[in-house]
Amino acid sequence: MKLIPVIDLKGGLVVAARRGDRHAYAPILSPLCPCAEPLPVAAALLDLYPFDTLYIADLDAIGGGPGQLDLIEQVHRAHPSVELWADNGLTQLQHLAAVARPVIGSESLADLEHWAALRATLAAPILSLDYRGNQPQGPTELHGRPELWPREVILMTLGRVGSGAGPDLERLTALRQSAPAHRLYAAGGVRGPADLRQLRDLGVVGALVSTALHLGRFTPDVLDDLANVKPSLATQRFGINARNDDPPMGP
Repeated sequence: MKLIPVIDLKGGLVVAARRGDRHAYAPILSPLCPCAEPLPVAAALLDLYPFDTLYIADLDAIGGGPGQLDLIEQVHRAHPSVELWADNGLTQLQHLAAVARPVIGSESLADLEHWAALRATLAAPILSLDYRGNQPQGPTELHGRPELWPREVILMTLGRVGSGAGPDLERLTALRQSAPAHRLYAAGGVRGPADLRQLRDLGVVGALVSTALHLGRFTPDVLDDLANVKPSLATQRFGINARNDDPPMGP
């Protein structure tokens, strides 16, 4: 099971996300780090555990404002061996692709033609299927057409982000069944190790997590255990082999 820490950027600082209400996000207060500046927060997360991937959301750019690509570049330069996944609202994507794997949020897409054009120009994009409540964001038809997706797909349930409500198991189960060949990542609602084990049993290969990490719900020992969890019968039924298909949490 791959756990990916999330760094949400707004106004040059890392903010605490809650239920997708982005205008209300405030600078993060975390026992892991004494400030909300991106570089110290990234370093604190990597001090907690040798994660091999970080997810960065440039909320200003996603919202149509000035982007913070310079901060994403700074994180890349500080930790060149860590893979960055970054959603910056489809701005300066070729520049972004030089330092991170672009995450294409469905909420930022105009239509299927827009998505097809991006796939044609980007080497390894990740698709984030975004939902607010029960409403798919962006081109509705994209959400139901796995043949148009790249291999790695995030289910982003915005209303569950930072909520402590648990992952969106019903929708994840449906996606896993409709797209068994894809690598599915959960985003929103993960509360602790039990949720990750449940996701693993559904055939979900990884999860994006922020609040639970800063609350101390994942210790290094727990993360080691989760990285070595054997696939359950349910996971095997979906044709996923943890040893061959599931990258570890850290290097």
